[in-house]
Amino acid sequence: MQFSFDHLVCFSKKPEKAISFLEQKGIHAVMGGRHEFWGTYNTLAYFGLSYIEFLGIENLSMAEQQDDNRLITQIVEQLSTGKQEGPARIAIRTDGIKQLAITLREEGYQVYGPLPGERIRADGQIIRWSLLFPENKDKELTLPFFIQWEKPDKERLLELEEQGVIGTTQFESVGIVVNNLDQTITKWGKLFKLNPGEEFIDRTLNARCRKLELQGVMLMFYTPLGEGPAEKALKERGETPFLVNLSGTHQSDLFEMLNGFWWFQ
Repeated sequence: MQFSFDHLVCFSKKPEKAISFLEQKGIHAVMGGRHEFWGTYNTLAYFGLSYIEFLGIENLSMAEQQDDNRLITQIVEQLSTGKQEGPARIAIRTDGIKQLAITLREEGYQVYGPLPGERIRADGQIIRWSLLFPENKDKELTLPFFIQWEKPDKERLLELEEQGVIGTTQFESVGIVVNNLDQTITKWGKLFKLNPGEEFIDRTLNARCRKLELQGVMLMFYTPLGEGPAEKALKERGETPFLVNLSGTHQSDLFEMLNGFWWFQ
């Protein structure tokens, strides 16, 4: 069974507004489409098969009915309770989602799915996939969810290239702020069958850091040492993805945008 980074979900009350912010920074973004049966819609920024999704609610009454789709229940709860928009959850691509559901249940996780999903693109084409949501009893960092696309990776990449939606920058890593660095990275490493990297200190973020070398985009875990971007994110939003690291931007800067931190290198 293979695991690859698929996308980072950022919650947004108006996903379409993300396009202008991103384009001003040289990041290509497009309207994605509508999830008719979930009551949501999105804007997408592609970096090959890996991408960033800005997800918003189009039909609240429909979104409130999606009990098994834990991403939709999360965005309904988060936006309705006044919590900040911004980076919220990681999606991991797999090629064995049915077997993964069995394995995760055997390991003691509460599992929702696999569930069918689809999105109608602006050109009318329907994109389909399956989703799987593992949950555990703790109330700390939300676990990633898993996705298996209807079409194989090579076919999907060719279609994205033909559509001209892939930008010129590279998506290097996602930063995730947590209270307990070692405990969290051990749990996530076991989930993906990966060995965590050695600890180091990131002086720019003023945080302890360890990484998981996931195919496609690295996952970087941070626990704050004191005042800085990591501490600010943890204090304001709790344990969550908070940092997008891009290369090939012809810039070198760390800044806040769209309720998250962005690091251009």
